[in-house]
Amino acid sequence: MGNSALKAHLETAQKTGVFQLTGKGLSEFPEDLQKLASNLRTIDLSNNKIETLPPLMGKFSMLKSLTLNHNKLTALPEELCKLKKLETLHLNGNQLTHLPAAFGQLAALKTLSLSGNKLRTVPAQLCGLRHLDVVDLSRNQIQSVPDTVGDLQAIELNLNQNQISQISPQIAHCPRLKVLRLEENCLELSVLPQSILSDSQISLLAVEGNLFEIKKLRELDGYDKYMERFTATKKKFA
Repeated sequence: MGNSALKAHLETAQKTGVFQLTGKGLSEFPEDLQKLASNLRTIDLSNNKIETLPPLMGKFSMLKSLTLNHNKLTALPEELCKLKKLETLHLNGNQLTHLPAAFGQLAALKTLSLSGNKLRTVPAQLCGLRHLDVVDLSRNQIQSVPDTVGDLQAIELNLNQNQISQISPQIAHCPRLKVLRLEENCLELSVLPQSILSDSQISLLAVEGNLFEIKKLRELDGYDKYMERFTATKKKFA
């Protein structure tokens, strides 16, 4: 892609606060973008071939939405964690194995999509994020859900299509968790914490495609309590 095309995109972005350049075969983050670091609110560089993000990412102080789906990222720079206004971060279809240590500093983050990466665990850093609403960790290589998950503030947690065979009962303590998706994992009915049914806020539990028949779920203690929440939520949205 020529410089003139990039220049045109930069001029538009200066007026709108939105920079979108998808599917152009970019191998690196456009350095020229830093000229707009103080007024860009949205960046979308999906469907490119970007392997790393530069430290200058930390300069985009007004950024609210960053989308880098389907690139070749294997890690994120610590500087990314300086984006105090970032509300939406989409990183689906990359090769991330972990998140930066300071990820919990993204205080404004509401939506985080990490579907189709190489994560092996639910990152503990997510538990520091107080405004998180939706977390998508589907299609990773997660094998267990650790005790730290009890501090997660999310309303919806998507763990579909992983390799989960263990779940900490602490998940029932998530203060805001309403939707828990665990479809197509390696769960036996015996490892599903009963507290999810009896003592949690969860009103939608999706567990199709595991190592048990769905109808067996109805035989568990606490299922009636879960159904009360499920039905009440259904009525609210009807």
